[in-house]
Amino acid sequence: MSTEKKQDSSAKLVLVLFAISVVTALLLGLVNMVTAPVIAANNQRVADEAKAEVLPTSGEYVEVTDQYTGGDPNVLGVYQAGEDGYVVEIQSSGFGGMVKMMVGVGADGTCTGVSITGHSETSGLGANATDATWREQFKGATGDVKVTKDNGTIDALTGATITSRAVCSGVTAALEAAASMG
Repeated sequence: MSTEKKQDSSAKLVLVLFAISVVTALLLGLVNMVTAPVIAANNQRVADEAKAEVLPTSGEYVEVTDQYTGGDPNVLGVYQAGEDGYVVEIQSSGFGGMVKMMVGVGADGTCTGVSITGHSETSGLGANATDATWREQFKGATGDVKVTKDNGTIDALTGATITSRAVCSGVTAALEAAASMG
């Protein structure tokens, strides 16, 4: 095969691969365009359900994150639930990555509930932080929330002390964030 034919063959191959890449990129863009609104709506629904779970209110949840001056970068959002208190969206470093949660803080400064909204924890261990029975023990918590192993009142998840500490840390930071709101 001559050098000219090899170059021609290589050029055709490059063009075919480029065309396939362009078509694939366009298809991915189209799929993203179609699914993005659905994903956003689902994420909003999950967030709304989590807020209602941790601090039920007869009013609306008004985002007041711009008024938060505490400076904790793990505070992702602060929502005022009328006269009932605040819901703080927060993340804390767990064993498998960040544990995202919504924490309700009543007008009296106590924790009214915790909802885990995202995590990468080990299935059967840290992932058990989503269990409602385990999360119940945070209701009424105030101040520096710790597991019993650290002289606190929260029973850690079996085999998942790091995750348990992450949730405790998140609840403590949420209580502090709500207290800083006034």
